[in-house]
Amino acid sequence: MAAWTSNLRPQVTTSCLVLGAVGVSLGLSVRMLMSQNSTKKPAIIPSPRATHLPQLSEEEMSSLPYPPDALPGATDVETPYGIIKVFEWGPEDGEKVLLLHGISTPCLSLGILGEALVEKGYRVMLFDFFGRGYSDTPTDIPFDIRLYSTQILLALASSKLPWTGDNGFHIIGYSLGGGLAVSFARYHSHMIRSLVLVASAGLIRSKHVSRRSRILYSEGWLPESLLRWLIRRRITPQPATTTSEAKMASEVVTATSISEQSAKKHHNNSDASGGDSFDNAVLSPHRPNSTVSSVMAWQVQHQQGFLTAFMSSIRHAPIYEQREDWIKLGQLLAARREIPASGADEGTGAERLPGLLGGKVLLILGSTDPVIVKEELIHDATSVLGEDGFQAVVMDCGHEIVMTRGKEVAGLAAGFWSRS
Repeated sequence: MAAWTSNLRPQVTTSCLVLGAVGVSLGLSVRMLMSQNSTKKPAIIPSPRATHLPQLSEEEMSSLPYPPDALPGATDVETPYGIIKVFEWGPEDGEKVLLLHGISTPCLSLGILGEALVEKGYRVMLFDFFGRGYSDTPTDIPFDIRLYSTQILLALASSKLPWTGDNGFHIIGYSLGGGLAVSFARYHSHMIRSLVLVASAGLIRSKHVSRRSRILYSEGWLPESLLRWLIRRRITPQPATTTSEAKMASEVVTATSISEQSAKKHHNNSDASGGDSFDNAVLSPHRPNSTVSSVMAWQVQHQQGFLTAFMSSIRHAPIYEQREDWIKLGQLLAARREIPASGADEGTGAERLPGLLGGKVLLILGSTDPVIVKEELIHDATSVLGEDGFQAVVMDCGHEIVMTRGKEVAGLAAGFWSRS
């Protein structure tokens, strides 16, 4: 559960009164929604692969902002939790890299980064998280680290190549994917050659969660059907507007610690406000119509499980103040720095521990990112990982960093790996 949910009760009195007044005018709608909520939900909500694609011609399918073959090596992996869309390509003998995307935009958002890594000789794997893109949505389990860890392992097991085992693969985690990578590494450190965390969630301070979001993403205070209706209205594109990662990021945090003038300046061209430079960013050089805003609009309209996945992830995924996981990661990194990288310690006979080679992680941050505030993350990472536990690089951009600067991120990651 998100760290801020336990502090919900004393902070929402005024807002609940306001919502109560609004609720009078919504009485009929609420009753209708409550009656709909009594209908038994399916255990798995199918993705657009089953609900949308069969209605399209080949030409219409290829013109989608996110067609099912948008990236090489596409596979539909059947699992007990529903089908997972996986992409894997690159030299079979190259070092392997698993890419984990953010809370809302599907894995196509990491396509440019993936292609840049393949050009450098790496083998990459990307997949859509449950409820995003072309992956199905399980409805009877929270979207917490248990579900995401299971999905990661299922995706890895789908490959014809061995990915697991000691030093099996690198992870690059973006935003939510970074928070997931840290929590996953806590339990599977031997598998992971290294961690690269790009604009990473996991240590977001709860003070950035607005009162409105605390109410909308609470559990047990208001009818779930009403909350879903309110959130759907907030994220569904209206006439003359677009749906973007911008709108989704504003659901996660509010830049309350930045002055209003500074916040407006920082948000103008970032995913927290829908700035043109971000929302019009092309996610695939081969598909000029695949922009952030067009993919998000398509997903909100056609991915029927997206709202379930998005709401549950904000409530349960490792996004806010996950200090315990990061402290444990810091201990794992420190243990690896204690053993000489050349192998056994001549004095003690201790063998080098597998995974997390070099005992450091790489943090890549955006200087104007309003979601992951660089000063806060560097400060908090120092307190939990230690000064020697990470290297930080700050780029002149916002939270959209992996989409607009994917090739540079690939270069930074490759350089970090070569020094580990």
